[in-house]
Amino acid sequence: MPENPLADFAPALVGYTNEVLFGQVWERPELCPRDRSLITVASLVAGGNTEQLTFHLDYAKKNGLTEQELIEAITHLAFYAGWPKAMSAMTVAKNLFATSNQNPKEN
Repeated sequence: MPENPLADFAPALVGYTNEVLFGQVWERPELCPRDRSLITVASLVAGGNTEQLTFHLDYAKKNGLTEQELIEAITHLAFYAGWPKAMSAMTVAKNLFATSNQNPKEN
C-alpha cells in the first residue's frame, strides 16, 4: 500500500485499513482480487463516494480489470445506482484513465 496521507493524523484508522481491510479481508481466498475490486468500485459508485474512486479504479486495473470493463460497469450501474452517481463516477474514470494513458509507466 502506498503511504497514506492520514497516517500521522489518524494512525489507528490507517492501521485498520492496511492490516484488516487490505490485509485480512482483501487476502481471503473466497474471492479473487479482480472480483473484490469490481465489487468495491460498484459499491463506491452506488454510494456516490467518488472521492475514493481514483484509488480504487487504479487498483482495479492493477487487479486485472480493463478500462473498458470499468466503463461498462459504471454504465450498467447508472440504471441501478442512479444517473447522477454514474455520471460523477464516469468523470473520475475519464480523468484517471486520461492521466494514466499519458503516463503508461505509472500503470
